[in-house]
Amino acid sequence: MRLLARFAEMKKQGEKIATMTAYDAPQARAQQAAEIDAILVGDSVGVNILGYASEREVTLADMIHHTAAVRRGAPDTFIFADLPFATYDTPEQAVQSGLALQKAGADAVKFEGAHADMVRALIGAGVPVCGHIGYEPQTGERRVHGKTIAEAQRLRAEAKTLDDAGVYMLVLELVPAELAGIISKEIKAATIGIGAGPGTDGQVLVFPDVLGYTERNFRHNKRYAEVGSAMESATAAYVADVKRGAFPTTANCAVMPPEVLAQLCKKAG
Repeated sequence: MRLLARFAEMKKQGEKIATMTAYDAPQARAQQAAEIDAILVGDSVGVNILGYASEREVTLADMIHHTAAVRRGAPDTFIFADLPFATYDTPEQAVQSGLALQKAGADAVKFEGAHADMVRALIGAGVPVCGHIGYEPQTGERRVHGKTIAEAQRLRAEAKTLDDAGVYMLVLELVPAELAGIISKEIKAATIGIGAGPGTDGQVLVFPDVLGYTERNFRHNKRYAEVGSAMESATAAYVADVKRGAFPTTANCAVMPPEVLAQLCKKAG
């Protein structure tokens, strides 16, 4: 609860909350060293790391595996993890899935949609919840949501429903900046935007997108490095060195003492 209170205090004080996805121990270690406020083990691991066609293919076993890896890399950072598709069809199933991710190292879980009954069930079982509305990757259409008055009012209502149910945080994905700002002022929970403008209480981005080793760049993203190009260049240089015999050299391996080698060669002769 102390960690959850910290996010509420940050919202109250106007201190922005920096969040990013991580999928393995090295990524998590780098983010903890940078003093990130929270790490999301996202089901985006499916398309970004595991080679799946969509988030819908991610299993609970996948999320448990990657959550545990992230926790090993960032033992002192707040971690929340996605409940994958078809693992929270009922409140009872949501609790079972949430407890499994909590056991793997998550401090809290996140799921998509305005399911107040599931929020209450999870919280009742001791699992804090982050909500997620707007574009919902598991089931929704990838576009900006909330540009019409009907959609905007629906999202405001969903945010209030989740807030009243007790979410500590709410992700707003691909929502117009003005609407995200309005929602952020109307609810108690800290809002985290992705493609939702600067008016939210914090931001989340996908680490491979930030590092620049995903093929596609998105308007909502900012590439802080071009690791993809560096990976390709390093691999090409390694292949070339191996092919021409430039790697390895004796500097890259152990050599026998001359007297032992002499004895070995004598016996071999």
